[in-house]
Amino acid sequence: MHNKSRLNADMVNPHVRAAEYAVRGELAIKAEDLRDRLEAGEKLPFDHVINANIGNPQQLDQKPLTFFRQVIALTECPDLISEENLPVTRKLFPSDAIERAQGLLKEIGSVGAYSASQGVMGIRKNVAKFLQERDGHPADPADIYLTAGASQGVHTILHILIANSSTGCLIPIPQYPLYTATLAMLNGRAVPYYLDEEKAWSVSMNDMRDGLEKAEAQGTDVRALVVINPGNPTGNCLAVEDMRDVLRFCKEEGLVLLADEVYQTNTFASDRPFVSFKKVYRDMCAEDPSMEGLDMVSFHSTSKGMIGECGRRGGYFELTGFDKDVRDIIYKSVSITLCPPVSGQILVDLMVNPPKEGEESYPLYNKEYSHIYNSLKERSQALLSAFKRMEGVDCQDAQGAMYLFPRLTLPQKALDAAAEAGKTADAFYCLKLLDATGVCMVPGSGFGQKEGTIHLRTTFLAPGTEYAERIVKFHEDFMRKYKD
Repeated sequence: MHNKSRLNADMVNPHVRAAEYAVRGELAIKAEDLRDRLEAGEKLPFDHVINANIGNPQQLDQKPLTFFRQVIALTECPDLISEENLPVTRKLFPSDAIERAQGLLKEIGSVGAYSASQGVMGIRKNVAKFLQERDGHPADPADIYLTAGASQGVHTILHILIANSSTGCLIPIPQYPLYTATLAMLNGRAVPYYLDEEKAWSVSMNDMRDGLEKAEAQGTDVRALVVINPGNPTGNCLAVEDMRDVLRFCKEEGLVLLADEVYQTNTFASDRPFVSFKKVYRDMCAEDPSMEGLDMVSFHSTSKGMIGECGRRGGYFELTGFDKDVRDIIYKSVSITLCPPVSGQILVDLMVNPPKEGEESYPLYNKEYSHIYNSLKERSQALLSAFKRMEGVDCQDAQGAMYLFPRLTLPQKALDAAAEAGKTADAFYCLKLLDATGVCMVPGSGFGQKEGTIHLRTTFLAPGTEYAERIVKFHEDFMRKYKD
């Protein structure tokens, strides 16, 4: 009997093999190995590992918001609010948490049952109400799809848009590698446009147009444009005039705008508040009706901001525009996965409808929310200050999100040592940093960068600010060792 070969890597979908995802790559694997060695009692130059490689707030000790967890606990264990147990539960939980859980369970039924594929209607109505209050323009629950985090929404839309191997999507460089990885898996084309580092990582319309023209000249059918605002990995917030330019460009070129807005509550510069692309677009339509007819998808998530519930996988996207036949295909696509996690949907409801002033849980919620926000702002400034003190390091201000993306100018000896080790210069630096300090960052090459530049991306989620001094000390030693 002849046995056929078992599955091996050469048999796997080549597009999946080609996909890369920097924030979970070599550095993250090595960080876990170092953590295991510390736990085994090995002596290293540091006593703990700091995962500054990924925006995972609660891994880095960000506390969950009490009201959110109370409501989730009650929906997960509905016996707590049964008539029999309610007198005891009222001694343990605030009345508004109990009422919210009761209302959600009335709308949902059981959190263990499938919901509608688009998400629970009552929750989508609350999302629409939130959007209308945020933007000052109408929002329709029919346009809203609840998702397992924003990433699932991005996957869904890109699956719809990428028709064949010649279909492309304009993406910012630097960018979050979700986009390049997903496009690689779909055998689509990533069409880069470079953000302007010298102008606080703002969009360059000339570069965007050049990118489109070059791609079309090479036979690429460019269908969409991605904008991440606030930016990942750059931490920038776009000015409204830049957003208007992007919207005009998409309208002129017939591009679907994918507005990744998951960091919309992470803004730290008073002169650059978050404004949604939908608001700017609707304002433009009111001024000039010829702007009508743009297709746009806006994404949001419960994983970021002051919520930081990454593991619960909650999010949504909102459709603006779109032909009915395309909408039907989008609905069919999400139906194949049955429904997003119901516990994640509940978290979306809490995100868009948190405790309000005058309600029992508001004082604690406001205290916790403000503490997280102020701590993030303080850490961003401490890390930014550290980078600005380091020789050969230039870093733009932290306007938003939870990242900094400093540029490094390294001595030639360091570049030669990296080449000899078979590493890019940024990966070489990050590996040395991890070995010396236990701080795990991500090479800028994992996000894309202009040729000839060296960057790294770090979060500022880790508690405290002392590790910033460890980074400064390492950099001094590194530059001294490799000085030309």
